[in-house]
Amino acid sequence: MFKCGLAFPRCKWILPLLLLLAIIFDIIALAASSGWVDSKYHYASLWEQFRGRDPSWESTSLMEYGWAKATAALLIIGCILLIICFILSIFALCKEQSGLLRVIGIILFVAVLFQFIALIVYPVNFTKTLIKNGNYEYSWSYGFGWGATILMIGCGIFFCCLPKYEDELYGQAKPIYIYG
Repeated sequence: MFKCGLAFPRCKWILPLLLLLAIIFDIIALAASSGWVDSKYHYASLWEQFRGRDPSWESTSLMEYGWAKATAALLIIGCILLIICFILSIFALCKEQSGLLRVIGIILFVAVLFQFIALIVYPVNFTKTLIKNGNYEYSWSYGFGWGATILMIGCGIFFCCLPKYEDELYGQAKPIYIYG
């Protein structure tokens, strides 16, 4: 006989691991010195931009612009909320506090809102303010910001749905097997 079932107690640590992965993605997006915008003679990060050619690149700070400060602040707030959710998820799953699960989901959705706004504000204002002409690509570290945001959306949905499966999650229900 083939016996298959979902072991919730073993799988409950997947969500904190996904939150940890989102934290890593957020830190990469925040700390990358290049990679948000790339072109042949111009590249930029969240914090500064570089113009010129090899070997002499002229560096200027993007923190002179209000939209760049707002983008950085929103991403940092989103990252802090994500770290708080990670800590709360470990506490909720270790101590079997199912009341915290929906709270974690709601906090994640607030963090997603902050990050989503930041990831839209940056390219719109960067393009309008700093791009004069040429081909520009939003690159790898900008993509890491979107990756963290997408992971946070998925984890938020799961954290909001987990209280429905509280007995299965904490191993208090009998597993249901599929026989084939």
